[in-house]
Amino acid sequence: MSYKRVIIREFGGPEVLKVVEESTLPEPKFGEVRIKVLVTSAAFTDTIIRKGQYPDVKEEPPFSPGYDMIGLVDKFRIGQKVADLTVIGAYSEYICLPESRLALVPDELDPTEAVSLVLTYVTAFQMLHRYAKIKSKQRILIHGAAGAVGTAILQLGKLLDLEMYGTASKSKHELITSLGAIPIDYRKEDFVERIKTYTNDGVDAAFDPIGGENFKRSFKALKSGGNLVAYGFYNASTGKGGSILFDFLRLQLMKIIPNGRSASFYSIGSLRKKHPDWFSEDLTKLFALLNQNKIKPVVGKRMSLTDAAIAHELIEKAAIPGKIVLIVSEENS
Repeated sequence: MSYKRVIIREFGGPEVLKVVEESTLPEPKFGEVRIKVLVTSAAFTDTIIRKGQYPDVKEEPPFSPGYDMIGLVDKFRIGQKVADLTVIGAYSEYICLPESRLALVPDELDPTEAVSLVLTYVTAFQMLHRYAKIKSKQRILIHGAAGAVGTAILQLGKLLDLEMYGTASKSKHELITSLGAIPIDYRKEDFVERIKTYTNDGVDAAFDPIGGENFKRSFKALKSGGNLVAYGFYNASTGKGGSILFDFLRLQLMKIIPNGRSASFYSIGSLRKKHPDWFSEDLTKLFALLNQNKIKPVVGKRMSLTDAAIAHELIEKAAIPGKIVLIVSEENS
């Protein structure tokens, strides 16, 4: 039996993604199960992996990207609905994974919404609770607030009754307002000055995937005791300025400046390796919140797996609010 998957032929732009057909299904090794992938997502992290810029991925092309997935066990424990943070490999109709890594997904959850939790909402949850250690009614600043992680932070922050500020282009302000935050137009407004106007002393935490000078300015927006949580390098990875290495050095310098503020870099993959129990614990909590209708992932677009290259183009243009979900297989097929 054949199956389709998307591979990175060589590191580069979206055009290096190619749909290939394999002649036989993959066979699980000892301790693994085979999974029929239902959905995966197109995330900004996938675009960095595609370019060969992601430090946690050492593989050389050709290989399949795909950072997260929801699927049905196809061989051994057949029919179980499971989730995993795969990092690579999920842009495929079938995949084999260690059984010990898999999280069970409640049957009543929509896979399209559930997959949004695996990378995006776990990232938001862990940055809020395990890094910034945010408490009820505190103030936060979110950059890229209309994006996948940004909207997740806003929804989780609303559950804590946080005072929230989010940067985004003007066209996305209505969405940010609907999620309980005050929008700031990063193209026309100085967000540091706006934060000072709104708060006097700054925010308790800032969440920044932009990098470059934005890290420096986010740090200025913090109150005494505040924490900058960086989790990406959008400017450097899209060629808009700066470098990933220099951004890392900038963060290290911020850590030692004796001004009562702190800075840290969040990586979901690194944290999972260090505390594997945290990932499953936090994802289980998020599945429960979704089941109780306390969170509602913003799925901006659903696309076919074969349109992965187009999805990557949309991500790099920041053209779609929320999450792009790639439909790999129908659940009842």
